[in-house]
Amino acid sequence: MSTSNKLLTLGGFVAFFAFGFTDNLKGPLLPEILRSGELSYSQGGAIVFAGYLGFIFATLTSGLIADKFSNRSVLLLAAICLCIGAIGFGASHTYAGLIVFMAISGVGLGAIELGANGLMVELHNEARGRFLNLLATFHGCGSLVAPLYVATMIGSGRSWQWIYASSVVLAVPLIAIFWPRNDSIKNTADSKSPSSGAENSWRQIWQVGFTPQMCGYYVLIAAYVAVELSVAAWMMQFLQQVRGMTVGVSSIYLSSFFVLLMLGRLFGSFVVDRFEPLRIVFLAIAASGVCLVGGLFGSEELVFLLPASAFFMSIVFPTITAAVTQLHEHNTGTILGLLFASGGFGGAFGPWTVGLLSDAFSLQYGLSASIVFALIALGAIAVLRRLNRPQWHPEGLRDKAM
Repeated sequence: MSTSNKLLTLGGFVAFFAFGFTDNLKGPLLPEILRSGELSYSQGGAIVFAGYLGFIFATLTSGLIADKFSNRSVLLLAAICLCIGAIGFGASHTYAGLIVFMAISGVGLGAIELGANGLMVELHNEARGRFLNLLATFHGCGSLVAPLYVATMIGSGRSWQWIYASSVVLAVPLIAIFWPRNDSIKNTADSKSPSSGAENSWRQIWQVGFTPQMCGYYVLIAAYVAVELSVAAWMMQFLQQVRGMTVGVSSIYLSSFFVLLMLGRLFGSFVVDRFEPLRIVFLAIAASGVCLVGGLFGSEELVFLLPASAFFMSIVFPTITAAVTQLHEHNTGTILGLLFASGGFGGAFGPWTVGLLSDAFSLQYGLSASIVFALIALGAIAVLRRLNRPQWHPEGLRDKAM
């Protein structure tokens, strides 16, 4: 591997660490944001919602930027958006400002999602499975560090504004790595990008991207992401307000959630390709739903089931992604953009719904919306299994699994 490609690969890993870290600052900081701004649960949910609206916008548009320029350009824009979002959100003292700058941060995160995945496929086409798994691991590391960092900084007396703004230190190196230079690092596979070429017309995108089968996958991934991010965004608030835990203890629970998400994905990478994708995803979502029921409505001793649900959730997103890329050898980048945008919609709608229901009823019943989302995901799988099943090739799935 050339030095330039090593640098870009490192940049992709740093980008996904920043993605996991920044995306998961919201959950542990949400109690402080609500408390200091005297905001309602609905307003807190709307802040999270704004971030995922930005994410959706980025996933729908960054593929076009990557096709016209490069994935490196997408990641440069992502880093700039993260800088603006971090500083602006930390400096905001109005509800409207929080909404705007959270949306800008969301644009940066969505661009990283598409740009970094595309970059790894371009640079490491022969070993894409291994490098995509490594990419997901760096996201997991960032997700794990975020709540521990928040708890430490709050314990030392730092404000939530300072904590969020400090995340800018992760975005600045990305600008340095992906900034255009005269000795332009070539995008080694621009011409091979799955989303490039004359085939990528709007008519063909509509024909292949909005079949009943693909619509089923969009509903499935949106419902799943709504489950995962509802739990991640509101777990600390639930543990503090309903279970009476301290900031430190609740942050350990949230960190455990991300540890198990990462470990489950690592374990799943060895076994998931041995089973039919929809079947194993069905079992994983069903098991996580059982954990959520026990953690939300069971006795105090069962609260550990909330973070334990992450172990089962872990394989769902990469398995769905791998199954969809196996279905579409052409226009893959655009199809993934639509898939990720659907996931972003679930990420926006889920936590926002929890906030609305928590205001109307209670935080416990609001967070139980995640169980409803899990049921919707199971229903989508049932519909998909009744449609024409995709050809399942374990070796191909192994190569493309994240």
